[in-house]
Amino acid sequence: MSLLSRLPFPREGSFSSRLRSAAVAARVGLWLGICFGVAFVTGLISHYAQLDHQPVPFPTHPAWGYRVTQGLHVVAGTAAVPLLLVKLWVVYPKLFAAPPRRLGELVRTGLERGSIAVLVAASILELGIGLMNVAQWYAWDFSFRRTHDALAFVVIGALLVHIAVKLPLIRQVLGGDVEDAAADRPSAVRPGAIGRRGLLRGTWVAAVAAVVAGSATTGTIPGLDRLAVLSPRSRRAGIPVNRTAAQAGVVATATSASYRCEIGYGDTSVRLTRADLLALPQATHVLPIACVEGWSANGTWSGVPLRTLLDHVGAPRGRDLRISSLQQHTAESVTVLPADFADDERTLLALLLDGEPLALDHGYPARLIAPDRPGSLQTKWIARIEVLG
Repeated sequence: MSLLSRLPFPREGSFSSRLRSAAVAARVGLWLGICFGVAFVTGLISHYAQLDHQPVPFPTHPAWGYRVTQGLHVVAGTAAVPLLLVKLWVVYPKLFAAPPRRLGELVRTGLERGSIAVLVAASILELGIGLMNVAQWYAWDFSFRRTHDALAFVVIGALLVHIAVKLPLIRQVLGGDVEDAAADRPSAVRPGAIGRRGLLRGTWVAAVAAVVAGSATTGTIPGLDRLAVLSPRSRRAGIPVNRTAAQAGVVATATSASYRCEIGYGDTSVRLTRADLLALPQATHVLPIACVEGWSANGTWSGVPLRTLLDHVGAPRGRDLRISSLQQHTAESVTVLPADFADDERTLLALLLDGEPLALDHGYPARLIAPDRPGSLQTKWIARIEVLG
């Protein structure tokens, strides 16, 4: 008797349910792969949108583009949770399969199980820290953005290896009926309580329910935003607030009578009070503000077109800008605004929101609002705008 057989673990043959079949695993895995793919692509879009220097400029049209992609990002990630759980339940018996005796098969099995271990571990961690980010609970000392991005490549890489190894079996079972037993384990003979089709229907319902519940708690789906219990941001004031003025440490400087917004280009520089800004030609645009966490909301923003301010100091078109905030020691203290955003007529130094002066938490005395731009880069409490190049 081998040492493995004496360990207190179940054996593959002890799992007799017909629901734990390759036919079910492949169908659940197909949709899980689609969800991972959508989350990966939309995550790359968000990462690229937040780069300071973009080889290909991120588009300013349509204004709602970033909003849609990040809504899809959260929806796909949320739907993946029940799909992953069902997939793990279905393939769980394979964990206890006896290793093959031949060296070649043993190596292949080891690589296959190793890729699955990496895929499962990375997927659980990726989904977990994503939910933690939505709740703004950062129980770590590392960068969420860099870690989340890196894990995405680990997940996709392991998924591609897994698909490559299992492709012949996947094609076989997807090409047949879900009840086909040709690829079943020999011990999988006991009928399930709900049948394979019932299990699949229940899985799709669970995925949809997870999306609706998750979107309601994070504010992704309009109309359910008041139920946003997972998100710490209050939705009752219209536009969510990720970081308050008190948290940013700008209450005193933002409300000081000495506040000035400085616009600089080369040797030319002007310093404008909020009253000066209000005296300049104003424009109003309805623009969404959206976050990678999935929430988004429309606002009616009024203020000075940024291009007007740049013309005021003689800045040419096609120049990137460095935007500095009154807040210090955060990733959003200094951001770069690409030239296509700076020159877009809808980009504003916003002074009013929905017809009222900006609230302090929304960036008073002045903030940036631009179309199709990540919410974290819509700089609040602007102190200086510098033309680069």
